[in-house]
Amino acid sequence: MSNVIGIIRALNSGVKHLAIKRFTLRYPEQKLKFVGDGFQFNPETGVGIAGLRGRHILFHEHCTGCQLCSVACEGIAEAISMVKIHETWKHNKKAIMPQIDYGKCVFCGLCVDACPFYALYMTNDYELSSFTKSALIYTPAQLAIKPNIAQDVEIKIDDRGASHG
Repeated sequence: MSNVIGIIRALNSGVKHLAIKRFTLRYPEQKLKFVGDGFQFNPETGVGIAGLRGRHILFHEHCTGCQLCSVACEGIAEAISMVKIHETWKHNKKAIMPQIDYGKCVFCGLCVDACPFYALYMTNDYELSSFTKSALIYTPAQLAIKPNIAQDVEIKIDDRGASHG
């Protein structure tokens, strides 16, 4: 009897999903449209500001080289290493800034949470594919460039689930 109930539940679930519009995008022609600037953390209130956790952006003028982002990443992915920077980029006494290896990064956002100087944010840029592992290592100069994001598909979530327009 329990097998029959299980089969009926499975069929019921399948029939429900026949009428719902599929959540398939024609990537790369269609891309997701995200609201907001990306994941940020406010240490004063202790609250994370919602947003997609994509590629990082580094504000050199705020970075002090304290290495807290690297320490936060140490036990999780070990994706952030502090590197010596060129004299033209030097904005702190230590002359070191974070370099992120996206081949190792798990996009947890703990590095953003750990930065007390608002130097590191996560953007909505999720297209980080590469042909080589070395191209996934972003230097401080590459992290300073704000990503150009083409957004043209909006996601709507209602009581039936997610759909796109």
